[in-house]
Amino acid sequence: MAQLISLSEAAAIGLHSMVYISSSKEKVNVGQISEYIGSSRHHVAKVMQRLVKEEFIVSNRGPSGGFELNKKPEEITLLNIYEAIEGPINTHICFGNKVVCPFRRCIFGDLSFKMTLEFRNYMQSHTLDEYLDDLILK
Repeated sequence: MAQLISLSEAAAIGLHSMVYISSSKEKVNVGQISEYIGSSRHHVAKVMQRLVKEEFIVSNRGPSGGFELNKKPEEITLLNIYEAIEGPINTHICFGNKVVCPFRRCIFGDLSFKMTLEFRNYMQSHTLDEYLDDLILK
């Protein structure tokens, strides 16, 4: 079955990892994150590097190292994380990824704009702290 909207693996890793890190009382490492969310260590490490660069988390090396939040969970929106990984959301996009439409009027009307705006607004209106009680402890 086709999906109209889906997240990239990197965005899904970033969002889930940040909730996991936010909920932890201790630093968490790539292995722990990878095991918990079911993604490859390599991909998790790359996404975590990006989130460190964007200063959402800090990384400490060594046996007692790992990742921890650099900001309070209520200060980080899902949109902050998403755009740190994927870049700014473009609300003026074509479903067909066309620069120039071959029609005078788009057959989808303003559906692309409305859906993208709704997604953006949803992501902007939710912060990490809202999901801290939703983790399933393994």
